[in-house]
Amino acid sequence: MYRDIAKLVLYRNLGENSILMKLSGIFEDFDRGDCPNAELVARIYDQIKRLLDLATDYGFDTNLWHNYLAFILITNENSFSMTSEKVGANDGTVNYFAKNDFKIFKKLFDFDFSEIEEALDIDCFTIVNNYKAIGKKERMYNKNVSTKVQDISRAIEGAKDENDIFKIVTDFYKAYGVGMFGLNKAFRIVHPTNGDMQFVPINNTEDVRLDDLIGYEIQKQKIVENTEAFVAGRKANNALLFGDSGTGKSTTIKAIINEYYDQGLRMIEIYKHQFQDLSQVISQIKNRNYRFIIYMDDLSFEEFETEYKYLKAVIEGGLEIKPDNVLIYATSNRRHLIRETWTDRTDLENNNGMHKSDTMQEKLSLVNRFGVTINYSKPSQKEYFQIVVGLAEKNGIHMTEEELCAEANKWELSHGGISGRTAQQFINYLAGKQE
Repeated sequence: MYRDIAKLVLYRNLGENSILMKLSGIFEDFDRGDCPNAELVARIYDQIKRLLDLATDYGFDTNLWHNYLAFILITNENSFSMTSEKVGANDGTVNYFAKNDFKIFKKLFDFDFSEIEEALDIDCFTIVNNYKAIGKKERMYNKNVSTKVQDISRAIEGAKDENDIFKIVTDFYKAYGVGMFGLNKAFRIVHPTNGDMQFVPINNTEDVRLDDLIGYEIQKQKIVENTEAFVAGRKANNALLFGDSGTGKSTTIKAIINEYYDQGLRMIEIYKHQFQDLSQVISQIKNRNYRFIIYMDDLSFEEFETEYKYLKAVIEGGLEIKPDNVLIYATSNRRHLIRETWTDRTDLENNNGMHKSDTMQEKLSLVNRFGVTINYSKPSQKEYFQIVVGLAEKNGIHMTEEELCAEANKWELSHGGISGRTAQQFINYLAGKQE
């Protein structure tokens, strides 16, 4: 094993602490015969434990060793995989080195652990290669990653040689990409203690579709047209979805990432206290072969807050232009995002000698940088009942329309008034009783 791993070229940056590198060191010590068996067994069990932890995190099953190797292949960001991202295989000398690496991975897939198991009187490799996972709820692991890894694992199991693996892997890179951005739909940013900014995948995004949002057809069509132009590589605008709370603004954005993920769309959620990181975020994604929406939910600013200046500079106004593969989508209950006062609307000078209308223009200039603004207003009672009836059909609620509307009317009177959110909460209540 260790002799083969040492010959990897493109996929050699696995990290000294990776399971594969640790096992490689264990097998090297085993072959040299200068390490006590008890120590070798303890070290092997350490790596088996890590393999089981990885399997739990991603819901791997059947052959955990194969799943792990497939996971490496579709997450390792190197010159070959990054070049193949969203494009697939290309002619070039690099393919020679890629196929050489895939030949090594084929050996690793077919590796016979029986010799070391027999010598050390263990059977852990046999068990993880014939593993039956405990069923878990989807929210307990990243189903999206799990499915893709296991599909690739099974495909490579049936591969005859490195040429087959080359096609399997490059086809995957073309369809989804590589690494964290290839496997996940959405991300947030974090700052570890004494560390640089990092992207963290949001493992369980809500599986909502645009059809799940009843009504607001004009609004949905506007955001769909803008998004489709964006993912197709055409000109598109930053978008602001504003209006009453509970009307489906955030649901629309969540549905967009589910609808267009397979076309290379990814989403990064960022909060206003992180706006100072916007330039760094964009610098790390501008050369990736994806389309990124930077998503800002419930965006608004009080008079004393100045973070919006970072946002203005990024959207339009800084020396560095925003890359073509980045858009900003925001939702807000405020049309103008920044709290205004009546004194802003006069042109009288304040105590500092400044024209107050200048302050007004400063505040309005942010919203003017969103090329698409879409109003989500509170539904009428008739529209509210239509939403309730539509949601009831989708959720298998068996009540007459008259009964539904009567109960929905009672519900909204005591639960915050008419809105799409109120309708959904009412349906959740009925579904809970029905179950």
